[in-house]
Amino acid sequence: MELFKRVLAGERLALARLLTQVENDTPTGQAALDELFPFGGKAHLVGITGAPGTGKSSLVNQIARLYRQAQAGMQPVKVAIVAVDPSSPFTGGALLGDRVRMRDLAGDPGIFIRSMAARGALGGLARSTAGVVQVFDAAGFDLILIETVGAGQNEVDIVRLAHTTIVVEAPGMGDDIQAIKAGLLEIADILVVNKADRPGVENTTRALQTMLELGRPGRGLAGKHTLQENEIDFNSGEVSQSGWMPPVLTSIATLGEGVGEIVQAIRQHGEYLRLSGEWEQRQRERLQAELKDRLQGALIARWRSRLPEDIFQSSLDDVVGRKISPQQAVAKLLKFGVNFEVK
Repeated sequence: MELFKRVLAGERLALARLLTQVENDTPTGQAALDELFPFGGKAHLVGITGAPGTGKSSLVNQIARLYRQAQAGMQPVKVAIVAVDPSSPFTGGALLGDRVRMRDLAGDPGIFIRSMAARGALGGLARSTAGVVQVFDAAGFDLILIETVGAGQNEVDIVRLAHTTIVVEAPGMGDDIQAIKAGLLEIADILVVNKADRPGVENTTRALQTMLELGRPGRGLAGKHTLQENEIDFNSGEVSQSGWMPPVLTSIATLGEGVGEIVQAIRQHGEYLRLSGEWEQRQRERLQAELKDRLQGALIARWRSRLPEDIFQSSLDDVVGRKISPQQAVAKLLKFGVNFEVK
């Protein structure tokens, strides 16, 4: 039986093998993604991002544990965790430290943890993260938690992938102005101040709330939030005028404190997205971004394959010798191999 069919049948070993094929971008992995694509689009994708040391891994661990418990009439859901770790600059491998922190989840058949090396990719995600998430989605996981590499203000690629983005802050990680500068804060659907037992938690929480009260910039793929026309009133289930205002929550993930409120906020945001119609909008934006990225990569690869190497090296030499500018070199190189044939 083909690998993707075994994944659809629920075989965990086949799932692990296919994830490796997808991560390595092999022909088998690419073909499997094509076959699995029609079976996806159902999972709730939740991104967890923030600076290094804010406790993202511990928080992911506790969120997954709560989702696996039957609560308030809700059945346990299948949870996949994609943890992107920084790569070694020498070997290209990753420490996979998240596996160490999530050992207590081992043995649960309803949880699958996949650690990935960033392999030099910027933005907090690996290049193959979207493919790995697609496999989990098609395999029937209801919730997919995507933990990014410790991200700076511009490493916000998670917005292109997740339905719900959680930004994790921690007191004592810098001055309060850093917390409210443009970047990570603008993509947050839920803000969490973790390690709330540390001094300064009130100042950090107050700074975040102040920024949110000043107004929200537009949220698309370049800036994720806009004040939507519709907002869900979760008490009545009605749609009211206004937009989703990200809650600012506190937690002590190592002790499990405050995690229940975070899980409730995740569920509420998922309900908001579906009832307001923004779920489909974000799906479309995500797939549009992926289509553009793949098209760009394919066109560049095809153009490069038709460009004689000596012409490229000659142009590079001219740039190095300051004879022409990089912009002039690009204009020169684009004259070659532009007549692509569609097969």
